[in-house]
Amino acid sequence: MNTYAIIDTGGEQLRVEPGRFYDMRHFSLLNPSILDSNTKVLIYRVLMIHHELNIAFGDFRLEDATIKGRVLHSHFKDKITIYKMRSKKKMRRKLGYRLNLARFVVDLTCFDGKEFYK
Repeated sequence: MNTYAIIDTGGEQLRVEPGRFYDMRHFSLLNPSILDSNTKVLIYRVLMIHHELNIAFGDFRLEDATIKGRVLHSHFKDKITIYKMRSKKKMRRKLGYRLNLARFVVDLTCFDGKEFYK
């Protein structure tokens, strides 16, 4: 747990570490024909980096920070069902959707020209 970063992707903030994999939604290219296995990913929206005893914060984001990784595969999350009913009005509505996710692994963290593995 020497090196970790907080990134902003898909409308949520994730705490990522090199060597671990994560599920990310709203990738820019979630088309399965384009997003194959071992596709390289660069994430520039890095909010914070912690390496050993040093912590770097950004005002909006860190300018010289990137997260390098690769996509393992894309998949769907379990179906979410939304059921709305109003009593005594005979109104019922059933909706559902499945989130399209991409599982990616973080290979390394780069900041100011230095690469941090673990």
